[in-house]
Amino acid sequence: LQGPRYVSPAPKGSFVVSEECGDVKVFTSSMSSCKLLYSLSSKYGHRFGNPAGVCVDTEGSILVADEQRRMVHLFPEHGAPVCLVSTGLQRPIGVACSSFGHLFVADAGENCVKVFK
Repeated sequence: LQGPRYVSPAPKGSFVVSEECGDVKVFTSSMSSCKLLYSLSSKYGHRFGNPAGVCVDTEGSILVADEQRRMVHLFPEHGAPVCLVSTGLQRPIGVACSSFGHLFVADAGENCVKVFK
């Protein structure tokens, strides 16, 4: 990893890690080792500015806050990435999602947490 920033558990014993000014990688974990499954840049052909917070929703989609581009993208297990938030963010650094369909974004630029449905 190059500058690991945020980590989140994912389904089936895997986990997701964002790298500063780089990529987001998905790993599988067992008791004895970790193995890189794929990176979001290579799997989806997506370019990040500065990926920060990551989380995984109830359907296994990965959500990523891009601090530099001021956006939040959703990466489904199958299909193309979807931009969930493209305006109104100054410096998104953290994301979390609820089982009720809410997206929480920590915006360090405005010192607040914004909630999206």
